Amino acid sequence: MRSFIRNISVNFFSIFLVSRITSAISYSENLVILFWAALSLTLLNLIVKPVLNLLLTPINLITLGAFRWVVNVLVLFIVPILISEFKITGFTFEGLSFAGFVIPQISLSFFWALVLVSFLIEIVAAGVSWIFACK
Repeated sequence: MRSFIRNISVNFFSIFLVSRITSAISYSENLVILFWAALSLTLLNLIVKPVLNLLLTPINLITLGAFRWVVNVLVLFIVPILISEFKITGFTFEGLSFAGFVIPQISLSFFWALVLVSFLIEIVAAGVSWIFACK
């Protein structure tokens, strides 16, 4: 039970942080909606993700594990379907220029925004879990 609550907290913080980094996540600034999204993401990670991993094992073996990100994207795709106030939309990254390093403006469609958000949530969740690892 403790690990379940910890996973909900990690997903809550990860979704919150990614929503601040990108404009792809919309939850009407209502933390209750964000909690329900984190709860549904946690439940989907515990129930649906292992089933999808099992079904996609042959493809995952052929690609040497590179196909695993598709499972994360599929799981994250289900969350806005379950929580109607939680939305993931395409957005435009305005670009970045720092010390001669330039990232140009990029416009991301819904699919690529979903891939980026999935990647960022997994990275932030791994970092938060690593920082607050307690047994």
